[in-house]
Order: sequence, then C-alpha cells, then structure tokens
Amino acid sequence: MTLRARLAPLQARWAGLAGREQRLVKLALALVLLAGLWQLLLAPALRTLRQAEAQARVLDAQLQQMKTLQAEAQSLQSQPAIAHEEAQRALDLATRQTLAATARLQVSGERATVTLQNASPDALAQWLAQARLNARSVPLEARLSRLANGGGTTWSGVIVMSLPAR
Repeated sequence: MTLRARLAPLQARWAGLAGREQRLVKLALALVLLAGLWQLLLAPALRTLRQAEAQARVLDAQLQQMKTLQAEAQSLQSQPAIAHEEAQRALDLATRQTLAATARLQVSGERATVTLQNASPDALAQWLAQARLNARSVPLEARLSRLANGGGTTWSGVIVMSLPAR
C-alpha cells in the first residue's frame, strides 16, 4: 500500500470538514506544535538560565576556597626544611602545651605516635595546626573515636605523624 493510498481516507475526512472546523484543527495542531517546541527547546534553556546565578555563586565560593588552599600550600612549601631533632622537639612542645595530660607522644624513627585520651576537639585541631606548621609533620594514619560525654564531645585514639628524615 502506497503512502498516497494510506492518506486518502484522511484527505477525504479533511475535505469533508467545514472551513471553520479546518481552521480550528489547524489552530489545535499549531498549539500542540508550540507546546512541543516549548518543552523541547525553550524550557530547558530557561531553567538553565534561572539556575546559572546560583551555580555561579557556588563556583565562586569553591574558587575562593581553592585559592586559599593554594596560598596555604605555597606558604608551607616556601618554609625552610627543619632537622629531625628540631621537628621532634616542636611536636613534643605542641603536645605538652596543647593536649597536656590527654596525649602521650612516642617517637620511633621518622614516625611519631600520639595516643589521645578524651582530648577536646578544639585542642586537637590546634595541635594538628601546630604540628603541621612548627614541626612540619602531617598525619600518616589516624584511628580516632568520638566520645559524647555529658560535658561535650572528646576524641580518643591514635594518630601516627611523619617527621623529617634524619
């Protein structure tokens, strides 16, 4: 069956419609076509345009955070290297001053093991910053447990830190 033969009943039906009915069918088809074009072409573009400003703010915040981290990394890289003994002394001093009785430091070669018992989160954060800046030491391994006490949260566990080579 050819296309012309298949369309013949539709053409006969179209010819049987009054002029007003033909205009209404054309108008309905035009509205369906416009709605389809809106859904496929314009709606996604407008949605993207509405979300662009919020996404730009999020990306700007991420960029600022990355620039801050880059500046921090560059400042750490520009610091002169320190000797193993000096790093060990700085880590020991930071541990005694910041964590006091809540931590025990044990040094073995190029690793320092810090055992924590009910250390406050603020003291632990301050100690980690001092270890990184003063002793040029970074955590290699951490096994910590957060304990919720009546007075707040504390941390217990073990942190293994690196020290400069001898």
